[in-house]
Amino acid sequence: MRILRHDQKNFNIRSAEILSRRAETPVDLRRAVSAIIEQVERGGDRAVLELTRRFDKASLDVDALRVRKSELRKAKENLAPQTREVVSACRHNVTTFAEKSLQKDWVMNNAQGVKVGEVFQPFNRVGIYVPGGTAPLVSTSLMTVAVARVAGVEQIAVCTPPGQDACINPNLLYALDCAGATEIYKVGGAQAIAAMGCGTDSIKPVDKIFGPGNSFVVEAKRQMFGRVSIDLLPGPSEVLVIADASGRAEWIASDLLAQAEHGGDSQVVLLTTSARLLDAVKDELKKQSKTLTRQEQVRKVLSSGTTLVLVKSLGQAVELANEYAAEHVSLVVKNEEIILPRIRTAGAIFLGGHSPVALGDFLAGPSHTLPTGGAGKSFSGLTAEMFQRRTSIIKAGARSIVKSAPIVEAFAEIEGLDAHGRSARIRVE
Repeated sequence: MRILRHDQKNFNIRSAEILSRRAETPVDLRRAVSAIIEQVERGGDRAVLELTRRFDKASLDVDALRVRKSELRKAKENLAPQTREVVSACRHNVTTFAEKSLQKDWVMNNAQGVKVGEVFQPFNRVGIYVPGGTAPLVSTSLMTVAVARVAGVEQIAVCTPPGQDACINPNLLYALDCAGATEIYKVGGAQAIAAMGCGTDSIKPVDKIFGPGNSFVVEAKRQMFGRVSIDLLPGPSEVLVIADASGRAEWIASDLLAQAEHGGDSQVVLLTTSARLLDAVKDELKKQSKTLTRQEQVRKVLSSGTTLVLVKSLGQAVELANEYAAEHVSLVVKNEEIILPRIRTAGAIFLGGHSPVALGDFLAGPSHTLPTGGAGKSFSGLTAEMFQRRTSIIKAGARSIVKSAPIVEAFAEIEGLDAHGRSARIRVE
């Protein structure tokens, strides 16, 4: 756990080292992912099965790669009533929010009277990655697949890693089916991204890939960009809390630990103007962490991924937060409405002490698939409109082409493209 204080001599240097980030991929990771993509591109299903044995320790044959209807029925039959209820509650909020954020077709007349506008159509086929492993992310299936369904996508192919028994968690299977997945494949990691992007005999290539994942998944999405469309780069979990003396230490610590239990390269940060609160949060982290089940994951993040910072002012906290560009930003301050407009790079912002980040993870409505690793400076979180293709439309009439042609001809002359000019003039001669 790192502790920084604004009155330290080297504060600016230390804070810049920790909080100023640019998403950079280590060379060995980049090479490893590149090799996986090339292997899948050349070997197809055979390569996918081999990589699944190597990384997930699961032995599958080609026929078992795609989840069968019988597996979905079995998952539904053995479902706990509570799972059915929470999946329904989450899906309702996610779909309602997604419906509000869909883009609508529009038209207008430009200055020459030409009708212009945009139409929005869903992608025909998308691929969605849902992390599995030690924590099958049931909520992620709803906050990706259900959004695609609202947008009208007809083919929704999902890849998620199997357990060593070559099966997928039944709760996750139910949620995927309930959310609207049309195909589910037992494939994880970079090989899943490669399979969806390149295509194999069993997995048809998709038009766009969505979903969060570990560093291998994120790097695979980065390398596949251009060959296939990519949503954003959501990697290991992050939370940054900005708090003044009004914050409750036990609540803030619980938010930090909620993201820390994802383990891996997760990052948790507190920026506070109160020395007393900082010390109290540090004590609460130690106290609460002892009661959690995912001890190994939490211990790693508390050791190497946790930073508590005593800042001089909330203005300094905002400056550091915008530089850090966290996945989740929690504002626990008296006058949150003043601070809110100044936060420019967060994936999602949680207002007030009664808004745990887990509310956004599981229930609130906006998708929890958000940019990480500093990518929030360039990317927004997943929204329904990302599943829509934007196409412009242009329609001229007899009068509007007369008004437009002289300007088109002038541009054509400037750029030396006489055929362009003639194509407009010929319609008015």
